[in-house]
Amino acid sequence: MTQTQQIPSPRPAAGSSSPEYDLVKDVFGGLHEDMFRNAFAYRPLAPLTADRGIATWFGGRGKWAPHVLVTALAAFTCFAGAVSAYGAPELAALIMGALPALAVLLTMVRPVLAFFASLASVPVIVALSGFDGGTWPWTGAGFFAHLVIVTVVTIRTRTRTGLWMWVLTALFATVVASADRGYNSDSWAMVILSGVLVLLVTLWHVRREAKQVVAAERTVTAVERDRRTLLEERTTIARELHDVVAHHMSVVAIQAEAAPYRVENPPPELEQAFVTIRENAVAALTELRRVLGVVRAEDYEAPDAPQPTLADLDSLLANVRDTGLDVTKTVTGAVRELPPGVELSAYRIVQEALSNTLRHAPGAAARVEVGYVLGGLGLRVVNGPARGLVKPSPGAGHGITGMRERVAMLGGEMTADDQEDGGYEVAVFLPVRAVEEQA
Repeated sequence: MTQTQQIPSPRPAAGSSSPEYDLVKDVFGGLHEDMFRNAFAYRPLAPLTADRGIATWFGGRGKWAPHVLVTALAAFTCFAGAVSAYGAPELAALIMGALPALAVLLTMVRPVLAFFASLASVPVIVALSGFDGGTWPWTGAGFFAHLVIVTVVTIRTRTRTGLWMWVLTALFATVVASADRGYNSDSWAMVILSGVLVLLVTLWHVRREAKQVVAAERTVTAVERDRRTLLEERTTIARELHDVVAHHMSVVAIQAEAAPYRVENPPPELEQAFVTIRENAVAALTELRRVLGVVRAEDYEAPDAPQPTLADLDSLLANVRDTGLDVTKTVTGAVRELPPGVELSAYRIVQEALSNTLRHAPGAAARVEVGYVLGGLGLRVVNGPARGLVKPSPGAGHGITGMRERVAMLGGEMTADDQEDGGYEVAVFLPVRAVEEQA
C-alpha cells in the first residue's frame, strides 16, 4: 500500500508578522515619529540665503522676510481675536487674541508643538467666550490661525507631517461637531480648507524636489560631459603625436641598421649594440601602433599628409581669410626649427583660437602673434568684438579645453580671458629648452 506523505503547511517564522500588521505598524510609527516624538523639537526658522526667493527682491536684504511674514500674520490674528471678543472682559479678550497669535509665532521655533497649541487653544477660547454667538468651535481668529499654522508647518517640515496634521484636525473637528451647540459649525469648512492647503503645499514640495533632482542630474551630466570632452581631446592629441613619434622611431631603426655598414670592420660588440637598438626601436614602433589602435575612433582615417607645423601657418591664415575673417600675423624673434611636438601643438592652438573667433565673434578682426624667445615659443591670438548681422554660435568651450591639454602636455602656460573692448585673448607660452635638452 502506498502511503501519502503529508506536506506541512508553511508557518510564519518566529518573530515574523503579517504584511497587514507591518503596514499598520509603519503608519502609526510615522504618526508617532512626526507628531509626538518630534513635537518639542527645536527647529528655528533659518533666514533665507541672499540668492534665494524673496531675498532677491530686496537686493539680498530680504533674508528675514519669512520671520516678518509670520510675525505680521500673528499680529493680525491677535488684532482680529481681540476685535471679535468685543463686549467680553478685557482680560478675556486679550487671551482670546493672544493664544492663537502665540501659536502662530511658535511655528518659527517649534512647528509641531504650534499645531497642538492651536488645537489646545480652541476649548480655552470657547470657554472664555461663554458660548455666546458666533461659530462653533473656532472663532474667526482661531480659524485663520489654525490654517496659517497647518500651512507653515507643512512647508517647514514635510508632506507626511502635513497629512498627519490634517488627519488630526479632521478627527478633532468630527468630535467637536458631534457636540451640537446650536451654533453654525465651521468644523467641515476647516477640514476642507486645511486639506486644500496641505495639497497645495504638497505640490510645492514635489515641484521643489523635482527641480533639485533635475539640477543634480544636470550637474552630473555636465561633469560627465566635461570628462568625456577631456578624454576626447587627449585621444586626439595622442593620435596626432603618434605620427611624430613613429617617424622618429622609424629613423632610429633605419640608422641603427645602417650604422654598422658605415664603419670598416666594426667590432662585434658594436654590431650587437646596433642590432639591439634597432630591435628596441621596432618593438617600440609596434607598441605605438597598438596604442593608436586602442585610441582610434571607428570613423578615424589616418592623415595622408604629415602633421602640420608652424611653417604651414600662412596656409592656415589664407584659408581663414577666405571665410571672411580679417586676420594678421606678426612674428618676432629669430625663427628656428622647434621640436615636432611643439610645432604641432602651436599650429593646433592657433587653428582652434581662430575657429573660436569665427564661431563666437563673426565679423571681428583677429591678430596672431608668434614670438621666438630664448626659453621657448610665445603665442597670442586676439580678436575684437563681434560685428555685423551674423549672430555668434553657442559653444561648450571644448576648444579651450583642447588648447589647455596641449599646453599642459608640454609643461607650458596659458591664459584665455575676455578683453575690455568685448574681444577675447588667448596667450600661450610653450617651453622649448627643456624639450631640446631631453632630446
